[in-house]
Amino acid sequence: MRAGEVLGRTAYDLRGRRLGTVVDLVVRGGPPDGRLRLTDLIVTGHWYGRLSGRLIGPERHPSGPWMIRAVARLLGRSTVQVPLHQVRLDPPVPGLGAGPARRGR
Repeated sequence: MRAGEVLGRTAYDLRGRRLGTVVDLVVRGGPPDGRLRLTDLIVTGHWYGRLSGRLIGPERHPSGPWMIRAVARLLGRSTVQVPLHQVRLDPPVPGLGAGPARRGR
């Protein structure tokens, strides 16, 4: 699987509610076996959410001048990190996530 097959897809939760668009991937792994595993997706509800440069994880905002941090927090409010097993993608990617998204709710 390539990152381009997942990026830009619409993400839904397990109940079928729209979460937003996939803008980044989180992979974990490495030594000792050297294999990387896709674990989470970074999803944003608005097109400008991916412009913020916001870091998700232990550090919740970028470093730098206070004004840049404030703008990044404002723009990144709709950006969330979602575990892969709690996401359905549309159109679905074979062998990835919880399966096809259910629409209509």
